[in-house]
Amino acid sequence: VQLQASGGGVVQAGGSLRLSCAASGFILDSYTIGWFRQAPGKEREGISFIFSTDGSTHYASSVKGRFTISRDNDKNTVYLQMNSLKPEDTAVYYCATAFGVYPTVVLTTGPSIVDGWGQGTQVTVSS
Repeated sequence: VQLQASGGGVVQAGGSLRLSCAASGFILDSYTIGWFRQAPGKEREGISFIFSTDGSTHYASSVKGRFTISRDNDKNTVYLQMNSLKPEDTAVYYCATAFGVYPTVVLTTGPSIVDGWGQGTQVTVSS
């Protein structure tokens, strides 16, 4: 499993960023792919995921309504559009995938259910 994340950076509060995650190395009928984040001194938390089979999307309450996850199947790439960014969104963002489980399971179970991680990309939101 290879996940290549990109797109982090520094942005002012209220601004937008788009993260990308290019996936390769696995062919499965059913998997969840999406994003965790980890702020300094805090646990890694799941924030947004998409399901391979039906494209259903799921979000943590902290980002719902501001972040949008999408996918481009031709490019095997998942995107996270982040709007109305807040200083508390500052974190390292990790792309991740879990095989054979639905997004809500990943959101509730957390990092222990993940089968593959991408490298982190830093997102910094200044006030």
